[in-house]
Amino acid sequence: MENPQRLYVQSCTTDLPPEWISGFVDGEGCFFVGINKHPEMTSGYQVLPEFTVVQHVRDVQILHAIKKFFGCGVVRSNHDDRMAYRVRCIEHLLQRIIPFFEAHPLRTKKRIDFLKFREIVLKMQKGVHLDPQGIKKIREIAQSMNRGAGKIKSSFSGNGEGDD
Repeated sequence: MENPQRLYVQSCTTDLPPEWISGFVDGEGCFFVGINKHPEMTSGYQVLPEFTVVQHVRDVQILHAIKKFFGCGVVRSNHDDRMAYRVRCIEHLLQRIIPFFEAHPLRTKKRIDFLKFREIVLKMQKGVHLDPQGIKKIREIAQSMNRGAGKIKSSFSGNGEGDD
């Protein structure tokens, strides 16, 4: 039995308006920056910025429509019955994702996370992530994102020790 209140995205996945995408991402998207130990990197760490939108598998069509709109990224299985649209390529983040959200601003507190995300990606473009002090600054910004303000690990001393 179909739910009459359900939005059937299968029939509305072409030519998504930019304002719709911005609003959808406001509710369903995430700007995330992971920082992982990586001994082969100059700074000893790898910085991984990622723009993600997650949906139940039944709505995967909308993720493919967003991918088509941006012309980059991948749609992959996330967890269990969830699918995710992800953009990790720095060039695509710089040339497509960031300019889009500058032109079509988010309306919720997620805008703050976007601005921090943009700051980190721009720092990476300048090579700031290639030295320990740059990693420390990027880590501070990243840890304040996604409701993480005030949750900076006390074990991080800026020299890479104690972080996993």
